[in-house]
Amino acid sequence: MWLIDGKVGARLPVEDRGLQYGDGLFETMAVIDGVVRHQQLHLARLTEGCMRLNLPLAALTPLPEEIARLTRRGRRGVLKLILTRGDGPRGYRPPPQPRPRRMLGLSDWPVWPASHATRGVAVRLCETRLGSNPRLAGLKHLNRLEQVMARAEWNNARWQEGLMMDAGHRVICGTMSNVFAVQDQRLLTPRLDHCGVAGVMRSVVRREAAAHGILTEEVDLDLDTL
Repeated sequence: MWLIDGKVGARLPVEDRGLQYGDGLFETMAVIDGVVRHQQLHLARLTEGCMRLNLPLAALTPLPEEIARLTRRGRRGVLKLILTRGDGPRGYRPPPQPRPRRMLGLSDWPVWPASHATRGVAVRLCETRLGSNPRLAGLKHLNRLEQVMARAEWNNARWQEGLMMDAGHRVICGTMSNVFAVQDQRLLTPRLDHCGVAGVMRSVVRREAAAHGILTEEVDLDLDTL
């Protein structure tokens, strides 16, 4: 089921700037027993994204109630939250007084083999490179063509994920995941000041590592180090 601006529905006007230009943000949240994991971290990242894209923060006010409405049945699933700048006239220039559109959808929990947690996964290197744009770095914005192109590079069940690099041959992330490397009892994770998404689980891992006295460093991570 999808909620669009608080109403059940699954249709979007063609004038929506998220559809036309990727003008918006999204979050993907785990729901376990009706509870959204790390909801406050997701909403905090969404708030930062709104500030950086100059989207009205008032658009976020109804979200906690709408999230609770979708998850109250207590099922296990994945909640997708999309926020666009709303409708607008033709052209890139944003409307002076945008009316953002909220979309929330709950889907089934993905079923992964148990071996992923016990034996790990096979990962390949993607040919598609991430472009550099410091103004958008870290945000989970709606422009995901780089990830789409990277994920289209293989259709073989042997590989569960693909690593993506930037134009400077630095490892940045997976197509749908952040990256950590263990070295000398430290956790290394790529800098995300030019590209990449600052994942919520990345923040959680860093927080838990600090609580256990494990040093985490943001570094320029090359393939040899990885």
